[in-house]
Amino acid sequence: MRERIPVVVQGRRTRRPPVARALWAGAELAVTLGAVLLLLVVHQLWWTNRQAQGDARDRVARLERQWATAPRQPATPTPGEGGSGQPDGASAAPDGARRDGPARAASRPQPDLAYAVLRIPRIGVTAPVAQGVGKAAVLNRGYVGHYPQTAQPGGTGNVALAGHRNTHGEPFRHLDRLWPGDTVRLDTAEARFTYVVRKTLPRTTPGDGTVLAEVPYSSAHPAYRFSAPGAYLTLTTCTPEYSSAYRLVVWAVLRSTQSNEEAARVP
Repeated sequence: MRERIPVVVQGRRTRRPPVARALWAGAELAVTLGAVLLLLVVHQLWWTNRQAQGDARDRVARLERQWATAPRQPATPTPGEGGSGQPDGASAAPDGARRDGPARAASRPQPDLAYAVLRIPRIGVTAPVAQGVGKAAVLNRGYVGHYPQTAQPGGTGNVALAGHRNTHGEPFRHLDRLWPGDTVRLDTAEARFTYVVRKTLPRTTPGDGTVLAEVPYSSAHPAYRFSAPGAYLTLTTCTPEYSSAYRLVVWAVLRSTQSNEEAARVP
């Protein structure tokens, strides 16, 4: 008996109509774009923070080691940035703020170079301060940037700083949580400068440049102003979160100045 060999007849593959093919291609493209966008979000919100915060911590540690091993030299005030123009122990700070001894301003640093450490205990900030506010060279590295045209730490006038609120280390993420009476500290190779928060301007325009003035005030919100010369600190960042539409501003005044030797004895 002859064995039959089965014959398999394959049916013809039905082609999708053009509309179905277009929808399928669109769906694949949407999934691909979604995956790319998700990776971008992860990079911006997680990786840039991790990278910048690690870089900032390393820079703070290196600055502190450098200060600990460098020979001590007395800080000399520079014109417009240093001495208060008052007798020793007199106060040049507004609102009754106390200064322990004459002002001793930090020396002028090199552009984009980290030269100070900002500490804000209320919101857990410890960040290096660099000269300049460029994004690539300073802010995107997790640093706080110093506006070059403003006073140096401890100097008479206005020490103005900027930092990211979101991504790239976001040192000023919770700047809106500061209250009058909170302390802000700037440590340099020369001395430790302690400021006390006085006022917060919750929202102003990016063009409100008078908040950085030597005697700071808001041209957009005249109720927010100081009227007397003194030793000010201005902290600025973007607001609301994840937007650069407006600026949040915190003002503080110098309360005390300590040499590094004196500061080392304070627990």
